[in-house]
Amino acid sequence: MMDIILASTSPYRRALLERLKLDFRCIPPDVDEKHQPGEPPGALAERLARAKAQAVADLHPDALVIGSDQVASIDSQILGKPGNFDAARAQLTLSSGREVLFYTGVALVSRGRNFERFHVEPFAVRFRALSATHIANYLQREQPYDCAGSFKAEGLGIALFERLAGNDPTSLEGLPLIALCGLLTEAGVEILGR
Repeated sequence: MMDIILASTSPYRRALLERLKLDFRCIPPDVDEKHQPGEPPGALAERLARAKAQAVADLHPDALVIGSDQVASIDSQILGKPGNFDAARAQLTLSSGREVLFYTGVALVSRGRNFERFHVEPFAVRFRALSATHIANYLQREQPYDCAGSFKAEGLGIALFERLAGNDPTSLEGLPLIALCGLLTEAGVEILGR
């Protein structure tokens, strides 16, 4: 049986991967997640997803390692994980009434099988016009300080949106499962064939 590892400490990514009913374990990757000057958001998501998978695959060469990263941007300005109420309020104020683009990278790496594939899934979110009260109430209720863009799409964050545009709604939650299923199939893991 293939040893599958999710290179992540994210409870959101873990919960998403559990939907596929695979046996896997999580190992935190040791990766510098700093944004390079001039690096486009999609390229950053790809680089970090690959770096996470590669870092863990180097330590577990016989495993199939999944890495993922999400980058949010507005007018090419990257919106990181806010970390606290004030930074989240600033991000949501900036996003109010505007479109925010999300790029979710996923990589699948196995050193022992000489296998490496990656994919970046774009997703656009149009935010409603949000009042300061709406923003404060949302942040107090959900505290999404560890989420790019300052919201949880799988929770109350959906109330912030006017519309969504993309091919894979799970990418907005942090792991594009449709793309990942395709990558796993390429690697010989049949989700429904077991």
